[in-house]
Amino acid sequence: MASARGLGLLLLLLLPTVGKGGPSTVVRINQAALSYVSDVGKATLQQALRVTVPPLLDLDESGEVLRATRIQLLRVRVSSLHLRLLAELGLHLSAAANFTFQVLRVTEPLELTLPVVLQADARVAQGSIRTPVVSVSACSSLFGTATMPGDKNSPSPALLARVQTHIQAAMNSKLCLRVSNLVQDLNVHLGTLIGLTPVGPESQIRYAMVSAPTITSDDISLDIDAALFLLGTPIVLPENTTPFALPRHGGAQDAMATVGLSQHLFDSALLLLQKAGALNLDVTGQLNSADNPLNTSVLGQLIPEVAHQFPEPMPLVLKVQLGATPVVTLHTNNAMLRLQPLVEVLATASNSAFQSLFSLDVVVNLSLQLSVSKVKLQGTTSVLGDVQVTVASSNVGSIDPVQVHSLMGTVFEKPLLDHLNALLGMGIALPSVVNLCYSNPEVFVHEGYVVISSGLLYQH
Repeated sequence: MASARGLGLLLLLLLPTVGKGGPSTVVRINQAALSYVSDVGKATLQQALRVTVPPLLDLDESGEVLRATRIQLLRVRVSSLHLRLLAELGLHLSAAANFTFQVLRVTEPLELTLPVVLQADARVAQGSIRTPVVSVSACSSLFGTATMPGDKNSPSPALLARVQTHIQAAMNSKLCLRVSNLVQDLNVHLGTLIGLTPVGPESQIRYAMVSAPTITSDDISLDIDAALFLLGTPIVLPENTTPFALPRHGGAQDAMATVGLSQHLFDSALLLLQKAGALNLDVTGQLNSADNPLNTSVLGQLIPEVAHQFPEPMPLVLKVQLGATPVVTLHTNNAMLRLQPLVEVLATASNSAFQSLFSLDVVVNLSLQLSVSKVKLQGTTSVLGDVQVTVASSNVGSIDPVQVHSLMGTVFEKPLLDHLNALLGMGIALPSVVNLCYSNPEVFVHEGYVVISSGLLYQH
């Protein structure tokens, strides 16, 4: 609330959604985050409080102006800024600032410093476009006694009191108006952040609030859902039958931000990637490569019909397609990913056409390690146990799965892992605000959900 940037740090970490049903994500911000926002917001608040004061007029008995004394604001220094949570309402702002003015008198310029304490309450609610909306519900300014810097000769007490009264009257309404303007700027900023963030080359994700925020004296909590899009069109997600509720102590207790990600969010993201075809890949053999056995000559040693149909070595292509949606399983300290691709083995004929030799049903279990970089959740995988292979169809006669198992493991596992890790390394965007990053994040895997505990880092 100290500034559009300041509150944006706090509230836009909790971005938008247009989902239906229960949340797939919960974000909590605590008092430590408010303290960080306060530190970042000081400079912007100082700039916003640079108000103008009209001249002090001396009038004659008829009301004509005898003399106009200009008053110029030299500087504003916000010495303290504090934000704290107000249960069931929003935020309370308390700021102390010193305003230094120069009064341009005819005899000698007069410089004085006027201390002011600002107090304001702001309500945080859900807006019509499902973004956080902040509104000032109460604001006041308390003026101290003006002082002269150094040991300069003070003017008469009557003149000093008259100047201070004039400045206070001019500033009294302006200071709270400046605070309100900052909040309005913030709401405009919040409203522009309903945008699509890429998940893959043709897929996007968008977050939005699904209910009003829950505010206690300890933290502010937002229930958020994700809308997923493929080529700009929303995809139909499995129904979230179990509303997600983030346990009170799911992550590091001293973290500024706690983000809970439900099983449903992971299932939905994988469904999106599967529908987009992002998990499919082609593995192409190089005929003259000594360390790549993807050619008909090597395969012909295991399957005689291949050697018969291709007396000359020809490169092979593995076309890997995921017909079934990948399954992620979340257990305490353990995340696993299960893929069930259909692998079609094709050979390049002499006329450059592809000829299908056989296809395999493959089951791969992978260990999934999660991390956060800036505002993205990323993953890396490694194969768990043995890859299961069964023959789905064959155009080259009978095939012993045991014979092709080791060959498929050699040529299939590494390209699959490279492809998956490159895709998961791109990451999926978490709820965030422009220029705000998660700082020193920790990822905890629990039964059915993931928790990210993190500090905040604002980058200009």
